[in-house]
Amino acid sequence: MRLASLPSPRPSRWRRGGLALRSVEDTHPRKGLSVPVVTVLDEDAALLEEDQRAVVRYVIQDGSGADVIFAAGTTGEWDRVGNEIRQRVIQVCAEEVAKANAQLAGSARLGGREVELWAGITAPSPEETLENLDLAIACGADAAVLAPLSIVGVDDPVRFVAREIAELLDARSRRIPVYLYDNADIAIDPKVPHIRTRQVKALSRLDFVRGIKVSAPRKVLGNYTKAARHFNDRGEFAIYVGDAMLIFDLFRPRSGPWGTLVDHWNRWRLHGAVPAGVVAGPANALPREWARAWQVCRAGDLERMEQVREVLADFRSGTHSTSGRRTIACLKRALFHLGVIRSDAVAPGTPKLARPDAERFDEVFARVREKAARTIRAPWVSVAPAAPPLGVERESGLRSV
Repeated sequence: MRLASLPSPRPSRWRRGGLALRSVEDTHPRKGLSVPVVTVLDEDAALLEEDQRAVVRYVIQDGSGADVIFAAGTTGEWDRVGNEIRQRVIQVCAEEVAKANAQLAGSARLGGREVELWAGITAPSPEETLENLDLAIACGADAAVLAPLSIVGVDDPVRFVAREIAELLDARSRRIPVYLYDNADIAIDPKVPHIRTRQVKALSRLDFVRGIKVSAPRKVLGNYTKAARHFNDRGEFAIYVGDAMLIFDLFRPRSGPWGTLVDHWNRWRLHGAVPAGVVAGPANALPREWARAWQVCRAGDLERMEQVREVLADFRSGTHSTSGRRTIACLKRALFHLGVIRSDAVAPGTPKLARPDAERFDEVFARVREKAARTIRAPWVSVAPAAPPLGVERESGLRSV
């Protein structure tokens, strides 16, 4: 099994004193905002490493943005690039997260916690997927994210995870938790768009499977919650909301007799469980705004929820072009205009943002930032390296809990 050249072990929490390697038994699912970062490519689809590092720094926002950096996920175009690029993205992001944590160590903004690095290990083949898991462990990733329905030749996701993934983890001196990834858009077989409930039940029995990211409607989310709540210790199997705007509905407080009825109905559908976090691709462009969204949603602050929701809904609407949604292309163009990256090229096969839609998106994004500065206000407006937000001082905010 050949791996890309490995970086030096990160001198962070998992190697304190050079002796104690953190094992999966010590970990708990991280709560908060997970940002699946874009993969920065040039026109020849080669990775721009320094720009990739810049994206990680921008998304972390000095401790006021992401709680988790998710590398090589769907927003990172894992299914459009080769495995060499997937592995290098994981390495680069792991190095940059380790640097950020070293700089933020002891900061009150993090409350003693660190930003985590989750590695997207999914590849078209089982062999490459296992290589990526091995690399993630060597890089010091805090967790791996696996989409078993997207791997060619994996007909039984439970057996693949319980045998091949488990055996590799058992053979290493350090085990990391694995989070399942359910997304019908990347499933190989359209007749099997989601991991079956009974499969989630079986997988949740494994000590290293600690949660699932669900990019699906609320009904599917509730089914997974029901499946997982009977296994593992309560709170050890986390649900992450992949359809990010759904958090405004899930956490919306209700009032009056009808509102009480709706609350009971929602609790019944989610089986009493509360999502541990949100996975938001748009947070590549608006990390502080999404950190604020998670905070006010958890608090049930309806007035502020509506302020943030309007800003984020405007951004989402702006990613629709005359030819359909262009989310990844729009995220890269936003980062390009903020001065975070030098290229807004997308991978071969990813829909591009052509003129005049590109110019229209630029105008929408400028209005979104102006609206965020006016309604959400500092410190919850993202600070770009080359373009300070309109009328907002560079100051740090408090992290969400």
